[in-house]
Amino acid sequence: MLNLPYGISDFYKIRTEGYHYIDRTSCIPLVEAAGMHLVFLRPRRFGKSLWLSTLENYYDVAKAPAFEQLFGDLAIGQNPTPRRNSYFILRWDFSLVSPQGEVEQISQALHAHMNTRIQAFAQTYQAWLNHPITILPENAIASFESLVAAVAGTPQRLYLLIDEYDNFANEVLMSRTRAGSDRYETLLYGEGLLKTVFKAVKGAGSGMGLDRVFTTGVAPIVLSDLSSGYNVAENITMLPDYTTLCGFTQDEVKTLWAQIAEHCGVSAAARDETLELMRTYYNGYRFDPRSSALIYNPTLTFYFLKAFQRDGSPPQNLLDTNLAMDRGKIAYIAALPNSAPVLAAALDEANPPVIDMLAQSFGVADVLDQAKDATFMVSLLYYFGVLTLDGYTEMVQLRFRVPNLVVRSLYAEQLRTRVLPAHEQQTASAAAQALFHRGELQPLCEFIETTYFRALDNRDYRWANELTVKMAFLTLLFNDRLYVVDSEPALERSYADLTLLVRPDLRSSALQDALLEFKYLPLSELRLSSEAAKTTPREELAALPLVQTRLAEATQKAEAYRAILQNVYGASLRLHTYAIVALGFDRLVWVKL
Repeated sequence: MLNLPYGISDFYKIRTEGYHYIDRTSCIPLVEAAGMHLVFLRPRRFGKSLWLSTLENYYDVAKAPAFEQLFGDLAIGQNPTPRRNSYFILRWDFSLVSPQGEVEQISQALHAHMNTRIQAFAQTYQAWLNHPITILPENAIASFESLVAAVAGTPQRLYLLIDEYDNFANEVLMSRTRAGSDRYETLLYGEGLLKTVFKAVKGAGSGMGLDRVFTTGVAPIVLSDLSSGYNVAENITMLPDYTTLCGFTQDEVKTLWAQIAEHCGVSAAARDETLELMRTYYNGYRFDPRSSALIYNPTLTFYFLKAFQRDGSPPQNLLDTNLAMDRGKIAYIAALPNSAPVLAAALDEANPPVIDMLAQSFGVADVLDQAKDATFMVSLLYYFGVLTLDGYTEMVQLRFRVPNLVVRSLYAEQLRTRVLPAHEQQTASAAAQALFHRGELQPLCEFIETTYFRALDNRDYRWANELTVKMAFLTLLFNDRLYVVDSEPALERSYADLTLLVRPDLRSSALQDALLEFKYLPLSELRLSSEAAKTTPREELAALPLVQTRLAEATQKAEAYRAILQNVYGASLRLHTYAIVALGFDRLVWVKL
């Protein structure tokens, strides 16, 4: 069995305790050449901390005796740079600093964290230092300056690693409270503490002993507010050389899966199905619009493979609970004014979000101002990892999409929560089960008519169209524990509105597959009032000429998609196919093919 480093970001532990490591050390020379003060952004749990740990172990003068053990068989071990094992390493991790409480409490927590790391630095390098480091409990800036002075008296120089530099700002952003806004402004504005920290870092790099800094984070929220104090940083986030610095490629996952499948005795057909399941749910991130390379989330990949090694089957819940907190990022955007078209576009493959350029920094005014445009919202969703780049449009605008089905499930959950109270969600689940187990659509349609449509705010009617109806079904039917739920899956260069295909590991169950094709008719075109649409028998509505036309259109498309699916899946497919027409936001008419 492979010893998979799920949740482990300690390079030394991975290399000395037999964990599987996918080599990224070939990037070290590129990072050396890139500059002295670098900033690199990626979504949560994407391997940033492991990369910092890799740099720490490679450059640490105290780790020189372990170089061959740690790096000998890796790319950098075969061709090391002259700077290997030549630095003192200081590492700060701002995710460990609580942003809760008053500003004074946050300041104390930050001072305490920095001082703890400075104290550990003094103990690690005491044999190299000619002068002691003075630790001032209430002034970590002064402690840092003392450290830099001690380093300046040696032949070595300092490499500073800063993890999750934007942790404070992210927490404030999510809080949406006046108190949080005040804390953020105090920390960043004027001579605020965080700004002072980075001013000290900049000063230490001016011939005082600090040679290099590598900073990681999720979003460039505080970059503009730090700029006057730290205007020497270079953002390498979207440069082509660093596309695969964090995350796994398709070939790497395929090789890793082949080893596990061999150990677990998985058949050739099942290997392909399982690899496709992983690709559908975990792949799809793109961090350079010019590149065709798609990246897997590494934490989710190891989560899946570790479960498979243990149980001989995929995990029942494909969304790792350690990443489920990302739902808060979508909730934040959903609560903003005018967010409805942005979220709708995120789930609309035919008309995805498009902006002129990605925001490179967000200042305090951007974060706290109530007026946030599409560029702000789409950029944040991208940095948080719930949208990804999909290349350029013909007008050379950036196009985005949801990266994979795990992230799509977060959108579906957010839309469901936004529209329905908890007790109604239980009723919706029961209606969905009728389709899952018996292929019955009526309970779900009746729930959507009587509850879901009624729960939509009046402003949602501005965006009423076929997509709105499809989103209603998608949010109520999305269940990755049972299905590969795909909206607009490509079927021979054409598209079906919504398919629910039983997961490969559950094909032997009694679950039913489903294909749904939608059309939308405004009540104005039917010359019907809302009350008439609600009270007219469904059979009479279905007989109306316009409704018949839309049903025929949906039926024709659904039949074509069904033929393609049956050709692909053969006898294993238990497909129930429906053509559905929504009459405004009041009634649904459907036929089962």
